[in-house]
Amino acid sequence: MRDPQAAPGASPGTGGDGAADGAGDVVCVGAIVTDPLGRLLLVRRGHDPEAGRWSLPGGKVDPGETTVAATAREVAEETGLDVVVGEEVGHVRRPAPDGRTFVIHDFRCRLADGSDPAAAPRAGDDAADARFVDAAAYAALDAAGELVTGLTAALRGWDCLPRSSR
Repeated sequence: MRDPQAAPGASPGTGGDGAADGAGDVVCVGAIVTDPLGRLLLVRRGHDPEAGRWSLPGGKVDPGETTVAATAREVAEETGLDVVVGEEVGHVRRPAPDGRTFVIHDFRCRLADGSDPAAAPRAGDDAADARFVDAAAYAALDAAGELVTGLTAALRGWDCLPRSSR
């Protein structure tokens, strides 16, 4: 579910440098990548939390890494695609298995210039699968309970759900 404090633009406390938002917070990123058809890039999580469910590509910000750099790195590692990272659309807070809190900053992204718009993502790193989904495929995953907790609510609140393919 969307953090009630989340708003478009940079979230307070990150400074763009991956610094924690608060004590016990683990700074993470998520990439809202759409293709020219308006489909959304999803990855099937290969590890807990929520292994086997579909999510946005993303992960932890490395020490000294900016959230923007981490977003591009995570997309490349998990899908093999190069993206240009745009504005932060919001953030969510999720419990981490060790009792800390994942603070996930989500960024709108587009495929990098020169990328083949027909290129299929390939699962890598900790992703078990990767694909672009249109609105119908997304709705089917949602109805089947195959999406990570809170994803649809956050994307709906940020007006980032996939469009129908044309």
